[in-house]
Amino acid sequence: MDLVEFENVSMRYGEEGPMAIENISLSVRENEFVAVVGPSGCGKSTLMKLVTGLAPPSDGYVYLGGKQVSGPQRGVGMAFQASNLLPWRTTLDNILLPMEIVQDYRHRFRAEKAKFQEQGRALLARVGLAGCEDKFPWELSGGMQQRASICRALIHRPSLLMLDEPFGALDAFTREELWCMVRDLWQEEPFTVVLVTHDLREAVFLADTVYVMSKGPGRILVRKPVDLPRPRDLAVTYTDEFAELVFELRDHIGRIREESA
Repeated sequence: MDLVEFENVSMRYGEEGPMAIENISLSVRENEFVAVVGPSGCGKSTLMKLVTGLAPPSDGYVYLGGKQVSGPQRGVGMAFQASNLLPWRTTLDNILLPMEIVQDYRHRFRAEKAKFQEQGRALLARVGLAGCEDKFPWELSGGMQQRASICRALIHRPSLLMLDEPFGALDAFTREELWCMVRDLWQEEPFTVVLVTHDLREAVFLADTVYVMSKGPGRILVRKPVDLPRPRDLAVTYTDEFAELVFELRDHIGRIREESA
């Protein structure tokens, strides 16, 4: 079953503004891990806005779970490059925020707060943050803040997780640790993921399918299945097969830049 579907979707900024994306058609199967890569300004983040209902398309249709997207979607979790943790809330209170505002849970939050807190503690433990429940954001490293941000995106068990450059501001070692964290969460309890990233190694390591977008207005130029077996260990990133996939994607993006120069 396709969870996400774009049908000839275009979007422009304002009534007479430039096109952000043009004539995009793609589908994401339920529990598939998809990565979208491309040069800056190609419209990768625009796709996220369209899927989550934060912006409407100018032309075409976007479907989520078989229903046309016509407004903000509550069954979607999102994490960004900035963790955006609220500084006055503890780690546990930060990740429980969706339970207070998502319609399916907010009317139950007061009565079932202890139950939700236990779920939050268990999720934090799964990402290596046991013992950090009562710490404030400034007491956490950048990697720890991003772990908490992803927990917040997952706490209400969304059908779709949207990741917009979530590891872009982290050092290389921390970034790889978080790749493995997301991999483990996804393999233990599968959900659908759309990852927007500039990091081709990240895309190949995590995804089932990688889409390459053109320079703006963004169009889908390449759909590349990643046939590396799962589960994937970091050691796979040093194999010839992995390097060939990364090089192929890099070659596509290099050609895009040359053509637009």
